[in-house]
Amino acid sequence: MNVKNTVKFVVIVAIIAIVSYVMLEGITIGSFKIEPIQKNIRQGLDLKGGVYAVMEAQGKVTPDDISKAIAIIDNRVNALGVTEPVIVAEGTNRIRVELPGVSDPESAINFLGQTAQLQFIGPDGKVVLTGADIKDSKAVMGRDNMGVEAPQVTLSLNSDGAKKFADATEKFIGQQIAIVLDDKVISAPVVQSKITGGDAVITGLESFDEASKLAIQIRSGALPVTLKPIEIRTVGPTLGQDALTKSLQAGIYGVLLVMLFMLAYYKLPGLVADIALLIYIIISFIVFAAIKVTMTLPGIAGIILSIGMAVDANVIIFERLKEELRNGKSLRASIDQGFHRALATVVDSNVTTLIACAVLFYLGTGPIKGFAVTLSIGVLASMLTAVIITRYILDTVVGMNITKNPKLFGL
Repeated sequence: MNVKNTVKFVVIVAIIAIVSYVMLEGITIGSFKIEPIQKNIRQGLDLKGGVYAVMEAQGKVTPDDISKAIAIIDNRVNALGVTEPVIVAEGTNRIRVELPGVSDPESAINFLGQTAQLQFIGPDGKVVLTGADIKDSKAVMGRDNMGVEAPQVTLSLNSDGAKKFADATEKFIGQQIAIVLDDKVISAPVVQSKITGGDAVITGLESFDEASKLAIQIRSGALPVTLKPIEIRTVGPTLGQDALTKSLQAGIYGVLLVMLFMLAYYKLPGLVADIALLIYIIISFIVFAAIKVTMTLPGIAGIILSIGMAVDANVIIFERLKEELRNGKSLRASIDQGFHRALATVVDSNVTTLIACAVLFYLGTGPIKGFAVTLSIGVLASMLTAVIITRYILDTVVGMNITKNPKLFGL
């Protein structure tokens, strides 16, 4: 038995075991901490639960109005921190919104659908400023006129807005300027002095959450159309958890069956393929966590499909290897020729799959894109493990000089 290659093989198995444990359980060493992999992979609407809504534009609208409304809603959703939302047009006057992980669907949809038409109106009834004059808005905790700390929204005006506001505050000293959002007065401060700095503050807000949402609406701008929710559905986390559990069980059973088949049919190369398959799964999930993939049921289907493709590449390689052995070549020569002759076939089949994934990602939406992303990552990882890692482990195992019996290579 070759000691050097035996040590290599033991180290490979030990690394797989350690990394697998850390991925599943996490690890903490002093201030250094690695979270379990499941905490770093986000779940989509069908797994985590959330809200599904269809909003209809009122009155006569154009395709440009719908496109602008989608862009504004998308900005509001992103500012809320919702992961992997789906915001797409349906027909000519409807917008479909899917928000994973939202616990208060009614409030979320009302917030997204509010037109957010902001106006500053003087005591003479004339509009002093509009949302178009505002450059930025932020929610802060500040002190009101009584010195009490309260939520506020600070506004930064553009050059035109700053001039308009300076003129208005000089004109209306001692009078109120009403701040109106969608025809509702939200604040009416009394002007104490001329304000020339291009800044304004909205007070009278009940909570910091309300201030945050108002700041988001002002930053994202007013919707060009009025949107009315015509369908709102919630997906409960229990349903999502059931779907996730069943999908994971199906994936585990599938992987175990594939590994048993490879071991039974290809013997020693099958064992090597099983080890490489575990490495493939580790690599895939590390990439998923690193790029913050949002996992959905179609995404899980993409993972399972890519596992089958990873094994398929090994099947092609091992069949070539067996052909070389039948032709009387040595074991080392058979391995070299088997991998060399199978390489073009493996690369061609995976490249065509990657092209299909690119088309699905470009043309698809939501879960379809998730399927394309997970499948393409799986395909790339499978090429790496089949062509490089499987070859390295097989060379290491053969180098251990345990046996050269052809039957251990599936003959």
